Amino acid sequence: MGARQRFQPIDTLLYGYLFVLTVVAFTRLGTRPHAASVFLIAGLIALLPYLLRRDGLGRFGRGLQEVYPILLLPVLYGMLDLLNGTDIRVWDPLVQGWEQTLFGGQVSLTWWQDSSSRFWSTLLHAAYFGFYLIVPFPVFYFLARRRRAEARVAVQAIVATFVVCYVIFLLFPVAGPYYEFPRPASSFVDNWAARLVYATLSQGSSYGAAFPSSHVAATVAATLATWHGSRTIGALLIVPTTLLTVGVVYCQMHYAVDALAGIVLALLLVPPVILLARRASRDPAMG
Repeated sequence: MGARQRFQPIDTLLYGYLFVLTVVAFTRLGTRPHAASVFLIAGLIALLPYLLRRDGLGRFGRGLQEVYPILLLPVLYGMLDLLNGTDIRVWDPLVQGWEQTLFGGQVSLTWWQDSSSRFWSTLLHAAYFGFYLIVPFPVFYFLARRRRAEARVAVQAIVATFVVCYVIFLLFPVAGPYYEFPRPASSFVDNWAARLVYATLSQGSSYGAAFPSSHVAATVAATLATWHGSRTIGALLIVPTTLLTVGVVYCQMHYAVDALAGIVLALLLVPPVILLARRASRDPAMG
């Protein structure tokens, strides 16, 4: 077995999150029948840094070493449902009160009704789905250009943003307008982009994961990480990121407060994470 590398900050962050998951799972064993499976999944995930943070890995192993935290995100997201579930207490009345105070009404409920547009529905649902392309983009873009340090920065910025969102979802679950309000009328969602979005959500949407909007937070984080490595490419992502931020509200997936909180979270969290990741990348012991 090759010499072992020091853990990177992203490994420490994941271990911290796994600890939070196991504590929450323990406290919910009596009410969540599947919470015990979190212990097994968390244990398996905890093995990965030990397996990957060593020298002597082949080309595939070195690539996996860089991207494994991104690949874990769907698993971590799915674990939220094991600990929350549709019967958990949600804080939507409180968040709706914030919405009323800040915006004078329930924007996600009334916006699409007052300004229904097939064009905007198609464009903004497509932008919403663009989340699945934007978030991993900087990681694989920089890896393809053999810019390993920039890819590592992107991984740490994006995963840190998701992890903070997931902790909030566990401790302060908010269902969001997708669950709380009647769904948009068929004429509004009668387009290919809306059908694609709803088909995707039907395959896996964790209840209680609305505030802050991880769609917005992670997309802003990916854009900031791309900007860090390439001003030109980062600037190109500003348009789809803006459309997605508008789309999550117009398409009634999130409260406007959710989107605002996602922006604020990313802007506060990502710059120091990027700074920490850059310092770690300059440390020869980090590989």
